Amino acid sequence: MPIVATAGHVDHGKSTLVHALTGRDPDRWEEEKRRGLTIDLGFAWTALGPHHVGFVDVPGHERFIKNMLAGVGAVDVALFVVAADEGWMPQTEEHLAVLDGLGIDRGVIALTRTDLVDPDLVELAAAEVAEQTAGTTLAGWPVVAVSPVTGSGMDELRDRLAAALDAAGAPPDIGRPRMWVDRAFVVGGAGLVVTGTLTDGVLHRGDTVTLWPDAMEARIRTIQSHETESESVAPGSRAALNLVGLDKADVERGTMLGRGAFRTTRRLLAELRPVRSWPGAVADRGAYHLHAGTGHWPVSVRLLAARKLEAASPAVLQLATPLPLRAGDRFIVREVGRRVVVAGGVVLDPAPASISAARDSAAALSAAATAGRDAVARTLLDVRGITTTSALDADTGGGRVADAFTASDVVMTRAAAAASLDGLGTLVSEYHAANPKRPGIPLATLASSARLDPAVVDVLVRSPDSGLVLEQAVVRRRDFGVEWSPAEDAAWSAARAALHEAGLAVPRSSSLGLSREHFHALIRSGELVVVGEDLAYLPEQLDAVIRRLDDLGDGFTVAEFRDALCVTRRQAVPLLEWLDAGGWTSRRGDVRTVRRRPPPATGDVPTR
Repeated sequence: MPIVATAGHVDHGKSTLVHALTGRDPDRWEEEKRRGLTIDLGFAWTALGPHHVGFVDVPGHERFIKNMLAGVGAVDVALFVVAADEGWMPQTEEHLAVLDGLGIDRGVIALTRTDLVDPDLVELAAAEVAEQTAGTTLAGWPVVAVSPVTGSGMDELRDRLAAALDAAGAPPDIGRPRMWVDRAFVVGGAGLVVTGTLTDGVLHRGDTVTLWPDAMEARIRTIQSHETESESVAPGSRAALNLVGLDKADVERGTMLGRGAFRTTRRLLAELRPVRSWPGAVADRGAYHLHAGTGHWPVSVRLLAARKLEAASPAVLQLATPLPLRAGDRFIVREVGRRVVVAGGVVLDPAPASISAARDSAAALSAAATAGRDAVARTLLDVRGITTTSALDADTGGGRVADAFTASDVVMTRAAAAASLDGLGTLVSEYHAANPKRPGIPLATLASSARLDPAVVDVLVRSPDSGLVLEQAVVRRRDFGVEWSPAEDAAWSAARAALHEAGLAVPRSSSLGLSREHFHALIRSGELVVVGEDLAYLPEQLDAVIRRLDDLGDGFTVAEFRDALCVTRRQAVPLLEWLDAGGWTSRRGDVRTVRRRPPPATGDVPTR
């Protein structure tokens, strides 16, 4: 169901016009009826041709401008109201600034109270409207003279609104439903109910939703749309959601409810456009509020291309409160002191790395802003070089980059991947130079040094043109090999001979005459196996130990094992623990049982 928002100066007949179109009074509060003006948002609905339309009637009084801003955040078409007997007024101009700043480019302008003036004044009022809207998104909108009192022009107004809705098309469904909350209240026997206008996707009864910025979860118990309970609600519809899992204190106007990928930001790159009534009003120094969705928050502004905002220009906005904004979201900036709308804006990058990075990327992101989510995702990736798929997804509302390098949740441009691979190659070479006797750098150490996810390093290293090799979680250059000196080779030959000569009663490892680096290299290569502290065997010796299990019956002791293998207790206990860990034997108290027998012997190693 598309949404039509009214806008215009106080007492120009917006609520009366909505009542005439829908048969419903949008003024919900007694004070509104008593004072004759809309204080809060009002809602009504009707059919216009093939369209079932919801109307959001927003306040026109300057004191209630914040509520007006909350009401036009998710509209498809605007109904801009100007009284023919009063013409263009201060709040008329400010409401124009809001619609123009939010980029609302489809709608109808209604000249109301025409029953109070003569035809010549109606014609003059229409000319004034055309002049005042020139150069804005309202330029060229049809102007319809109406009187809800007499019914004059009402049929034409309905036809014009239906045509504007036809041109706007169906509200988009990108599978990312979100709703900015404009009311939260408690219903006896049901609990918390929140209302708002749903955009970007469908919500169903039973869905689990997240409320931002605090990422609180709740479940939708029931859904009502226009006083009718339903199983689901489509984008563009007004909805009341009965939530389970939260209290009213958890939710306030400006909370965003959604399903799908969202994340919050405190700093964003945006394109700002000044309103014509306050040119140059925005500067780096000033107190401003950012109005987005149904909320408003303090914001500081840093202009990137000018000292004052006199034309469309990039800016970095710093928020005191984290907000779930994404590229393409529109907002309004209002100056706190003068209490006026001073600029409209669109988010280009919800998470710029720095002010300088924002300045460098603004032009490219501005060019991509109208080319679709995928184009924005491509440009954001080009700007960042490396990011995560989840961040890119959240920041663009589902944009995808087809030809990027991806690993785990990380996504990179091909250039960034090549640069990262070059950096990894340098780190590996430096490690080889500092540790020439080691086979390579541990993968985890390499990832930490490069400040990359280990999964990303794994994929980069395994690429065919990396020049690197990953073996047993160790990375080396493809052309690298450990080289031992003649003296080291001689030391290993002597140590090996000493181990063979000792049989299974091998000497302490520290007495073998091997350097610490050489000893650990032999362990990594499998030429030595550590069994216990200061105790290592040749692999073929351990094969012989396993074969000797055939000589032992079940329930043997350490002493019986020691005597059968002709070793000392220093060797027997570590060997038995090694056999236990390998599943060859199991211990119960002081005895052991052979759990599995060795394969037939193909050779033997002297045991003494």
